[in-house]
Amino acid sequence: MTNAIGISVHAGEDGAVVSVTGRIDASSACLLETEFSRLIEGGERTIIVDMGGLEYISSSGLRVLLAAKKNLKKVGGDLSIAALKPFVREVFEISGFLRIFSVHDTVEEAARRKGQRG
Repeated sequence: MTNAIGISVHAGEDGAVVSVTGRIDASSACLLETEFSRLIEGGERTIIVDMGGLEYISSSGLRVLLAAKKNLKKVGGDLSIAALKPFVREVFEISGFLRIFSVHDTVEEAARRKGQRG
C-alpha cells in the first residue's frame, strides 16, 4: 500500500470541500494541516472534509482534524466530515471523534445541514 495522500479543494457557496484520498499518517498529516491553515487564514469559515477516498487515518491525522476544527471554532466557523469508509468510521468511533465532529453520509448532506443551521 502506498503512503500517498491526495488533497483537492473545491470552494463553493456553502464553504470549502476538501477531498482527501489515500492515507493520512504521520508522514502526510502535515500536508493536510498546511491546507487547512491556508483555507482558514484565507477567510474560509466552513470546511467539509470529503473522506470518500480515504483508506486509512492515524492518530496524527485525527489531531490535524481536531486542530482545524478548534481553529475554525475560534473564528465562528466549523468543520464537518462526509463519506467515511467503514474502516475510517471505526477509527472515528473508537477515538470518540463521532461525538466531536458532525459526520454525514455525503458531502451534499453536510452542505444542506450547514445551510439549515444558518
